[in-house]
Amino acid sequence: MSTATKPKHIGRNISRIRELRDMKQETLAEAIGISQQSISNIEASESIDEEKLKAIAEVLGVSVEAIKNYSDESVFNIISNTYHNTSSDSSTLISSSVNFQPTFNPLDKLIEAYEENKKLYERLVQGEKEKVEYLEKLLKGK
Repeated sequence: MSTATKPKHIGRNISRIRELRDMKQETLAEAIGISQQSISNIEASESIDEEKLKAIAEVLGVSVEAIKNYSDESVFNIISNTYHNTSSDSSTLISSSVNFQPTFNPLDKLIEAYEENKKLYERLVQGEKEKVEYLEKLLKGK
């Protein structure tokens, strides 16, 4: 009794990877320079020519081999392992999801806010001085 391996459905793999990338058929089609209907037909076919496959792989940001060897099980295993490796308990999960490095220096932002506040205060004081001068002029004129 032999077990025949089922051939990979390349079109389905393209569809899955595109969906994982949160990309619409139209977006993929525009990037490659073909119609959305053509992408639909490609995703419905079991095989695809290498040139189109290379172009699709480039737009999806994966290798041709990744498309050919894609399987839902491997994606779920990667997600599951990533989840289990980063969270042995719920406190680790919370700390790992909150532990990120900002792309700016918070101290610089604080200094910028202070400087802006200082400038606004100086403008407010200048406006009040001008108002007082104007009112004094009005009183002297009477």
